Amino acid sequence: MISRERAYSLVEEHLKSKNLVKHVIATEAVMRALAVRLGQDPDSWGMAGLLHDLDYEFTKERFEEHALKTVEMLADEDVSTEIKDAILAHCERKERQALIEKAIYAADPVTGFIVAAVLIRKGARLADIDVEFLLNRFKEKSFARGASREQMASCEELGLSLEEFLDVSLGAMQNISAELGL
Repeated sequence: MISRERAYSLVEEHLKSKNLVKHVIATEAVMRALAVRLGQDPDSWGMAGLLHDLDYEFTKERFEEHALKTVEMLADEDVSTEIKDAILAHCERKERQALIEKAIYAADPVTGFIVAAVLIRKGARLADIDVEFLLNRFKEKSFARGASREQMASCEELGLSLEEFLDVSLGAMQNISAELGL
Protein backbone atom coordinates (compact mmCIF):
# COMPACT_ATOMS: atom_id res chain seq x y z
CA MET A 1 0.00 0.00 0.00
CA ILE A 2 1.10 3.56 -0.69
CA SER A 3 2.87 5.08 2.30
CA ARG A 4 1.31 7.90 4.25
CA GLU A 5 4.35 10.03 3.37
CA ARG A 6 3.88 9.43 -0.36
CA ALA A 7 0.14 10.08 -0.14
CA TYR A 8 0.73 13.31 1.74
CA SER A 9 3.28 14.43 -0.86
CA LEU A 10 0.57 13.91 -3.52
CA VAL A 11 -1.80 16.03 -1.43
CA GLU A 12 0.82 18.81 -1.20
CA GLU A 13 1.50 18.56 -4.92
CA HIS A 14 -2.12 18.73 -6.05
CA LEU A 15 -3.98 20.71 -3.38
CA LYS A 16 -2.88 24.33 -3.00
CA SER A 17 -5.73 25.46 -0.71
CA LYS A 18 -4.71 25.19 2.95
CA ASN A 19 -8.35 24.64 3.92
CA LEU A 20 -8.67 21.77 1.48
CA VAL A 21 -5.51 20.18 2.84
CA LYS A 22 -6.94 20.50 6.36
CA HIS A 23 -10.19 18.94 5.12
CA VAL A 24 -8.47 15.83 3.77
CA ILE A 25 -6.35 15.51 6.93
CA ALA A 26 -9.50 15.79 9.04
CA THR A 27 -11.28 13.24 6.84
CA GLU A 28 -8.30 10.91 7.24
CA ALA A 29 -8.55 11.21 11.04
CA VAL A 30 -12.30 10.60 11.04
CA MET A 31 -11.94 7.59 8.75
CA ARG A 32 -9.19 6.12 10.97
CA ALA A 33 -11.36 6.55 14.05
CA LEU A 34 -14.36 4.98 12.32
CA ALA A 35 -12.21 2.04 11.24
CA VAL A 36 -11.07 1.45 14.81
CA ARG A 37 -14.66 1.75 16.07
CA LEU A 38 -15.92 -0.72 13.46
CA GLY A 39 -13.02 -3.19 13.65
CA GLN A 40 -11.61 -2.34 10.22
CA ASP A 41 -8.14 -1.44 8.90
CA PRO A 42 -7.37 2.14 9.98
CA ASP A 43 -4.50 2.48 7.49
CA SER A 44 -6.66 1.71 4.44
CA TRP A 45 -9.57 3.77 5.73
CA GLY A 46 -7.31 6.69 6.61
CA MET A 47 -5.69 6.57 3.18
CA ALA A 48 -9.11 6.77 1.52
CA GLY A 49 -9.85 9.88 3.60
CA LEU A 50 -6.51 11.50 2.84
CA LEU A 51 -6.72 10.94 -0.92
CA HIS A 52 -10.46 11.33 -1.56
CA ASP A 53 -10.32 14.94 -2.84
CA LEU A 54 -6.92 14.78 -4.55
CA ASP A 55 -8.43 16.05 -7.81
CA TYR A 56 -10.66 18.74 -6.30
CA GLU A 57 -8.75 21.74 -7.63
CA PHE A 58 -8.79 20.18 -11.13
CA THR A 59 -12.47 19.25 -11.09
CA LYS A 60 -14.17 21.98 -9.05
CA GLU A 61 -15.49 23.52 -12.30
CA ARG A 62 -16.24 20.07 -13.78
CA PHE A 63 -17.72 18.22 -10.83
CA GLU A 64 -18.86 15.34 -13.04
CA GLU A 65 -15.16 14.36 -13.25
CA HIS A 66 -14.56 14.53 -9.48
CA ALA A 67 -13.14 11.29 -8.04
CA LEU A 68 -12.77 9.82 -11.53
CA LYS A 69 -9.74 12.07 -12.03
CA THR A 70 -8.36 11.07 -8.60
CA VAL A 71 -8.52 7.39 -9.51
CA GLU A 72 -6.77 8.23 -12.77
CA MET A 73 -4.10 10.20 -10.88
CA LEU A 74 -3.50 7.18 -8.62
CA ALA A 75 -3.12 4.67 -11.47
CA ASP A 76 0.65 4.38 -11.02
CA GLU A 77 0.52 4.35 -7.22
CA ASP A 78 0.16 1.33 -4.94
CA VAL A 79 -3.46 2.08 -4.02
CA SER A 80 -5.92 -0.77 -3.56
CA THR A 81 -9.18 -1.16 -5.41
CA GLU A 82 -10.91 -0.87 -2.01
CA ILE A 83 -9.50 2.64 -1.53
CA LYS A 84 -10.23 3.67 -5.12
CA ASP A 85 -13.81 2.41 -4.79
CA ALA A 86 -14.23 4.40 -1.56
CA ILE A 87 -12.97 7.52 -3.35
CA LEU A 88 -15.51 6.93 -6.12
CA ALA A 89 -18.31 6.27 -3.63
CA HIS A 90 -17.71 9.42 -1.58
CA CYS A 91 -19.32 11.51 -4.33
CA GLU A 92 -21.66 8.87 -5.69
CA ARG A 93 -19.56 7.78 -8.67
CA LYS A 94 -20.34 4.23 -7.56
CA GLU A 95 -22.98 2.66 -5.39
CA ARG A 96 -21.98 2.40 -1.74
CA GLN A 97 -21.62 -1.28 -0.91
CA ALA A 98 -18.56 -1.87 1.28
CA LEU A 99 -18.38 -0.47 4.80
CA ILE A 100 -15.46 1.82 3.85
CA GLU A 101 -17.58 3.30 1.04
CA LYS A 102 -20.45 4.01 3.40
CA ALA A 103 -18.06 5.49 5.97
CA ILE A 104 -16.36 7.96 3.62
CA TYR A 105 -19.72 9.09 2.26
CA ALA A 106 -20.78 10.08 5.79
CA ALA A 107 -17.35 11.34 6.87
CA ASP A 108 -16.74 13.75 3.99
CA PRO A 109 -19.27 16.43 5.04
CA VAL A 110 -18.90 15.99 8.81
CA THR A 111 -15.44 17.59 8.89
CA GLY A 112 -16.72 20.87 7.44
CA PHE A 113 -19.74 20.74 9.71
CA ILE A 114 -17.52 20.43 12.79
CA VAL A 115 -15.19 23.21 11.61
CA ALA A 116 -18.22 25.47 11.08
CA ALA A 117 -19.37 24.70 14.63
CA VAL A 118 -16.01 25.87 15.96
CA LEU A 119 -15.94 29.00 13.82
CA ILE A 120 -19.37 30.30 14.90
CA ARG A 121 -18.25 30.42 18.53
CA LYS A 122 -15.88 33.37 18.80
CA GLY A 123 -12.55 32.25 20.20
CA ALA A 124 -13.63 28.61 20.36
CA ARG A 125 -11.35 25.66 19.73
CA LEU A 126 -12.23 22.06 18.86
CA ALA A 127 -11.81 21.23 22.55
CA ASP A 128 -14.69 23.61 23.38
CA ILE A 129 -17.21 21.80 21.16
CA ASP A 130 -19.29 18.86 22.35
CA VAL A 131 -21.70 16.44 20.71
CA GLU A 132 -24.76 18.16 22.19
CA PHE A 133 -23.74 21.42 20.52
CA LEU A 134 -23.26 19.58 17.22
CA LEU A 135 -26.63 17.85 17.47
CA ASN A 136 -28.33 21.20 18.07
CA ARG A 137 -26.59 22.74 15.04
CA PHE A 138 -27.51 19.67 12.95
CA LYS A 139 -31.19 20.58 13.38
CA GLU A 140 -30.59 24.11 12.07
CA LYS A 141 -31.04 23.93 8.30
CA SER A 142 -29.36 27.34 7.80
CA PHE A 143 -26.21 26.29 9.65
CA ALA A 144 -23.34 24.95 7.49
CA ARG A 145 -25.63 24.52 4.48
CA GLY A 146 -22.86 22.92 2.44
CA ALA A 147 -22.57 20.01 4.86
CA SER A 148 -25.15 17.50 3.67
CA ARG A 149 -27.32 16.35 6.57
CA GLU A 150 -28.45 13.42 4.43
CA GLN A 151 -24.86 12.24 3.93
CA MET A 152 -24.02 12.59 7.63
CA ALA A 153 -27.23 10.79 8.64
CA SER A 154 -26.20 7.90 6.39
CA CYS A 155 -23.94 6.92 9.32
CA GLU A 156 -26.82 4.64 10.24
CA GLU A 157 -25.63 2.41 7.36
CA LEU A 158 -22.56 1.84 9.56
CA GLY A 159 -24.70 0.81 12.53
CA LEU A 160 -23.98 4.12 14.30
CA SER A 161 -26.49 6.63 15.55
CA LEU A 162 -25.92 10.24 14.55
CA GLU A 163 -24.83 10.98 18.12
CA GLU A 164 -22.26 8.15 18.06
CA PHE A 165 -21.01 9.21 14.64
CA LEU A 166 -20.57 12.83 15.71
CA ASP A 167 -18.82 11.70 18.88
CA VAL A 168 -16.30 9.57 16.94
CA SER A 169 -15.78 12.31 14.34
CA LEU A 170 -15.35 15.11 16.87
CA GLY A 171 -12.94 13.03 18.95
CA ALA A 172 -10.85 12.25 15.87
CA MET A 173 -10.61 15.90 14.94
CA GLN A 174 -9.88 16.97 18.51
CA ASN A 175 -6.95 14.55 18.49
CA ILE A 176 -5.36 16.45 15.60
CA SER A 177 -6.53 19.94 16.57
CA ALA A 178 -3.01 21.38 16.48
CA GLU A 179 -2.52 20.16 12.91
CA LEU A 180 -5.89 21.66 11.96
CA GLY A 181 -5.16 24.94 13.72
CA LEU A 182 -8.37 24.59 15.70
